[in-house]
Amino acid sequence: MNPFPPAAPAAPSGPTALIADDEPLLRDSLQRSLAAQWPELRVVAQARNGREAVEMFEHHRPDIAFLDVHMPGLNGIEAARQIARQAHVVFVTAYEEYALQAFERGAIDYLVKPVDETRLIDTIGRLKERLAERPAAATPLEAAALEAVIDELARRLARPKGPLPVEGGLSADTGPLQWIRASVGSTLKLIPVDDILFLRSDEKYTLVVTAEGEALIRTSIRELIERLDPQRFVQVHRSVVVNLHAISHVTRGPNETADLHLKARPEVLPVSRSYLHLFRQM
Repeated sequence: MNPFPPAAPAAPSGPTALIADDEPLLRDSLQRSLAAQWPELRVVAQARNGREAVEMFEHHRPDIAFLDVHMPGLNGIEAARQIARQAHVVFVTAYEEYALQAFERGAIDYLVKPVDETRLIDTIGRLKERLAERPAAATPLEAAALEAVIDELARRLARPKGPLPVEGGLSADTGPLQWIRASVGSTLKLIPVDDILFLRSDEKYTLVVTAEGEALIRTSIRELIERLDPQRFVQVHRSVVVNLHAISHVTRGPNETADLHLKARPEVLPVSRSYLHLFRQM
């Protein structure tokens, strides 16, 4: 009989991260981008608001926290007050004016929504350098610098401001929509409507999906459906609009529902009971 118990399995190596954002599409998009650009990084938790972010941070103790500035309840700035001394913080925001202040001081990094891949790669490089230089816990001097940046961001957040900057939107004319513009960092993408396979929306953002890729825009699906050609695009779920030309086949589901299968993408799109009548002859 072996007097020595078997060794415990080694803990997974590599840095860990938390993502906090009240937009599910943005959380998932950032996690996919991080997996592609930094495979060694493990995202150990996703939070929907600042309070969840703090609770999940206390439980998982990740090395990095990606915090949306604007979240319901406890916002990202207040969450950062409790996290920043113990982890490397990256703010994710639609307001670049907030982010610039933090970045110029070098204390906290930032990403602007929707996240630009080039900018993300630069941020990952800086995070790797910081992780190599020191553990997540800040020195007293670094902690004071972090507090100063967070205080400045909080003051900016409290000021009256106009509407959110448009990260994506519709063509300016009022006729049927011909293209959608989607800003990704400093690049403006013009997506022809004919190339769109489907649109999926949450409360604030819409994911525009083509055979070549995806883009996020801050335009509601209600606004989009009003401008799309009804002979080509139909709403099949409260959060999904599909290009009829992109459908491969339809399979019936339980309780008067169905699933749409696409020609050029692996996603299977749900059809709710309210829209099933559109496909009875298919």
